[in-house]
Amino acid sequence: MLARKSIIPEEFGLPGLASRLPRKPVFRDRVNKARFIAKNGSCNLAHKNIREQGRFLQDVFTTLVDLKWRFTLVIFTTTFVSSWLLFAMSWWLVAFAHGDMDPARKNETHCVTDVESFISAFLFSIEVQVTIGFGGRMITEHCLAAITVLILQNIVGLIINAVMLGCIFMKTAQSNRRAETLIFSRHAVIAVRNNRLCFMIRIGDLRKSMIIGATVRLQVVRKTTTPEGEIIPIHQIDVQTESAIASNSLFLLAPLIICHVIDKNSPLYDLSAMELQCSDLEVIVILEGVVETTGITTQARTSYVSEEIQWGHRFVPIVTEEEGVYSVDYSKFGNTVKVSTPSCSARELDEKPYILIQTLQKSELSHQNSLRKRNSMRRNNSMRKGGGSLRRNNSGLVPSKVQFFTPTEGGQSLNAVT
Repeated sequence: MLARKSIIPEEFGLPGLASRLPRKPVFRDRVNKARFIAKNGSCNLAHKNIREQGRFLQDVFTTLVDLKWRFTLVIFTTTFVSSWLLFAMSWWLVAFAHGDMDPARKNETHCVTDVESFISAFLFSIEVQVTIGFGGRMITEHCLAAITVLILQNIVGLIINAVMLGCIFMKTAQSNRRAETLIFSRHAVIAVRNNRLCFMIRIGDLRKSMIIGATVRLQVVRKTTTPEGEIIPIHQIDVQTESAIASNSLFLLAPLIICHVIDKNSPLYDLSAMELQCSDLEVIVILEGVVETTGITTQARTSYVSEEIQWGHRFVPIVTEEEGVYSVDYSKFGNTVKVSTPSCSARELDEKPYILIQTLQKSELSHQNSLRKRNSMRRNNSMRKGGGSLRRNNSGLVPSKVQFFTPTEGGQSLNAVT
């Protein structure tokens, strides 16, 4: 038996209508992955399987500076003790070869006086290298070998001291120490500024000594695939900022907001608010400059992943003028406030400018409504206060009599009614 056909055509049925409805794009949840630059500026990168380890020994000074303090102190101590032991052995051999340790030649001329054992030779080696000079042990002019060892130990000791002191100075005056007082906002924001969608961050310097020639660079790092199928895990894309267009350096006297206009050349041009949350991009911020007090170039770094970018927010102002002095409130450094911002991409805003106009109009209307509500609440509060004072004074008021006059039939006399 054949199935009976429906009276309603198939294209107008529920399956047909559902197939023709525009479907919203479905975005996958963003997979948590490691970031390339941590919030404190350290690089999250591990070097493995380095076969040519000898390259690090070709630059010993830089290797010592890059080492941690505990390893550096161990190397320093080992180097000094080794040099003292090496020259102690030399002094002992000189004394032994000359016969200074023979009790039978006690009254004869010695190369080094009072060196009778290896312990005394070790103590004399320390006295020579660190120039203590207690006065009990000394060399004489009768032994050329002792004078030669003395010259060699002084030269080697000066070299070791110079390298170690220079390494300690470089470790204590490293540029990353100055970068600890260069701060970045915890979050980045995207909002409309000057009728353009902009990516903004805030930077600041906690010290009064300035950073000379400060520059800020932005880079977007993401995993990309070329048309040829090549996968680039760390694809770095430079991002232009407004400050870099006007000049090459910043006057970092007070906290500044670094703004990047999302235009056709921006890697954020095609991202909407929803697509940004699902993307795996990372925005790296690099602040460079010269320290005013030491003249050393310093660099501070941070990064922002998609979860740390707030769409539709703006930084609150933190610089105020108080009694002729500009004051910076760092407690509000990372505070943001919500503003009306289209959730579409910058490309869609360029193609449909009316979206921005409608958003701004809605923002203006909501602002006016909030002002009206605020004014009405103030008016009601004032009326309530005034009504309360009237109710308190009603007890002292006496109602006045009101007279109504009615005409008579002749219209001549009037009756008073109270």
